[in-house]
Amino acid sequence: MTDPLTPRVAGDRLYARGAYDMKAGLAAALIACRQAARDGLAGEVVVAAVADEEHASRGVRDVLAAGGLDVDAAIVTEPTELAVAVGHRGFVWSEIEVTGRAAHGSRPHLGVDAILKAGPVLVALAELDTRLRKTVHPLLGSGNLHGSLIEGGREESTIPDRCLITVERRTLPGETVADVERDLAELLDRCRAADPELAVTSRTTLARDPFETDPSAPVVTALGAAVARVTGRAPEVTGMSYWADSGFLAAAGIPTVLFGPGGDGAHAEVEWVSLADTVACADTLIAVTRSFCGGFEPRGADLDR
Repeated sequence: MTDPLTPRVAGDRLYARGAYDMKAGLAAALIACRQAARDGLAGEVVVAAVADEEHASRGVRDVLAAGGLDVDAAIVTEPTELAVAVGHRGFVWSEIEVTGRAAHGSRPHLGVDAILKAGPVLVALAELDTRLRKTVHPLLGSGNLHGSLIEGGREESTIPDRCLITVERRTLPGETVADVERDLAELLDRCRAADPELAVTSRTTLARDPFETDPSAPVVTALGAAVARVTGRAPEVTGMSYWADSGFLAAAGIPTVLFGPGGDGAHAEVEWVSLADTVACADTLIAVTRSFCGGFEPRGADLDR
């Protein structure tokens, strides 16, 4: 996009940075909240426009830590292509450090090459990824592991004394941080057994839990009925491969689903959202707040965007 901060409409698509992930979902939530205020519902509708989901999730964590958020359900308007998402995978970031001994490249007998020592560790990580992919969740697919970053060495003529590998493992409901740390510890133990001179350690740097909401939960059935009413078709009930702030809400005991418009280009150079989906998302959120909160009495033309 030549100017990603200036929205551009082409047909049904609105191109702009963050339009798909997830300003359109936030706009739909605000429209639904405004309509809820006009409807005089028996329940309350709260929009929490929190920041920092892409990093430390300080926004949603602060909201939960502050207390006072006594809610019966949560709908996170991440992009889902108008599907009702009842879960997502989690992730764990780990650093693996292989320690060697620096020496001049012409005197290899004095050094220990940390990068070459890391080779069998990388092979073992690839084998673990293969095993993880054999367990398949009906909605979320399989877990996986990939190498994210690798660094080591000082310059061309020095045997490297350090190699740092960063890996990300995507987890399924039921898998814990302790499970991930145990699997990695056992993997490194096997590598040490094969090479007694291998000096390697690991640590967890960040972890986020997966979540899964019961598909028969009231918020799921209410949202599904609202989708059908607005779109005229049965909703797809699915799970998302990505992680979102919904994980924190679910961990706090709040029945949580994800629901948002369709589009493409999240975290990409060209990003767009479907305008028709955004309108349908807003209409669906209005419908579900009315049915879930109760107390709504139709008064003719009740939508005013």
